[in-house]
Amino acid sequence: MLREPKVTVKIPRPLYRKIQAVVDGSGFSSPTDFIVYVLRDLMGEASSADAKPEVDKAEIEELRRKLKKLGYL
Repeated sequence: MLREPKVTVKIPRPLYRKIQAVVDGSGFSSPTDFIVYVLRDLMGEASSADAKPEVDKAEIEELRRKLKKLGYL
């Protein structure tokens, strides 16, 4: 699977600080990783029930690792 080039999204600094506080000790390696996770989750809810998510095995394992570190698994 080819990776698409990334783009920059600007958010207010106070929001970024709140996200950074959530990320500290959560298992996410950066605020960007957390934001991408949340946006993918929201977009998944917005897509039709028939759509197949584009998540590879490495991403699934990474999510499992993070959920385990958070105590959910």
